Amino acid sequence: MTPDQKEAVEAFRRDVVEPSMSKLVIIDFWAEWCGPCKALTPVLEKVAADYADKGVVLAKVDTDKNQFIAAQFQIKSIPTVYAMFQGQLIADLTSARTESQLKAMLDQVLRQLPVESAEAQQEAEIEPLVAAAEQILQDGDAERALSYFEQIADIAADHPEVVSGRVRALVALGRLDDAEAVLAGLPEDAAKGAEIDRARAALDLARSAPPAEDLAPLVAAAEADPDNLQARFDLANAQMAAGQRDAAADSFLAIVAKDRAWNDGAARTQFLKLLEVVGLEDPWVSAQRRRLSAILFT
Repeated sequence: MTPDQKEAVEAFRRDVVEPSMSKLVIIDFWAEWCGPCKALTPVLEKVAADYADKGVVLAKVDTDKNQFIAAQFQIKSIPTVYAMFQGQLIADLTSARTESQLKAMLDQVLRQLPVESAEAQQEAEIEPLVAAAEQILQDGDAERALSYFEQIADIAADHPEVVSGRVRALVALGRLDDAEAVLAGLPEDAAKGAEIDRARAALDLARSAPPAEDLAPLVAAAEADPDNLQARFDLANAQMAAGQRDAAADSFLAIVAKDRAWNDGAARTQFLKLLEVVGLEDPWVSAQRRRLSAILFT
């Protein structure tokens, strides 16, 4: 190995292999004369910048100046783009020529690797804080839960679980316009996902429910005429607004059992929204789904 080759190997080790011990390194083999390489460069640079918090870095290798390195990787055409982690090539990204294609491939790779990232570190920090705030909200202290969620939002303002918790706490406090404003203020890429859907469902239910203080007359109306499904529906919504999820589930399912097509299936739709608000991973939700299935398939 010549001195120049040794220098090239040392530079590659320093700039590519060492960072790959904890990061996912995108290696771009390129050359100054290569038109497709120049067209791809802005895409690679933008995606690497967007994914920096996920632990992704970009390393560029000029094949004209680093012919020995290119030969070691058997580079036969350029651009060639690889992903390296812990010193090993783990993916060929060459076929990705657009931002969306490259991000899709990186997302798939990152799900399988223990890449160190600011995002993962932040997730580890806020996970117990969110769990504590959720428990407070479940215990019925919405004011204190909101305070917790807003403190966590100082660290991760657009985190879906934090946003969802803030919105649901505001809904529990009857501050529906404030909850709507939180959702409306989300960036487009943060306004999707199960947790945000859960928050929207809670807000939708609250807007459609009668005031909780009207519960007694609604109970009386539903009991006076079991065939009055609208009265039962109004009661179910009010029970949900009052935090009586078991009673609300019973009322919605009673309507489905009586007439599943009533009001274009409104009771089933609202029942599913109730499950979404509670959280689809909650064991209570699994039990209620089984109850619905028993009604629908018997």
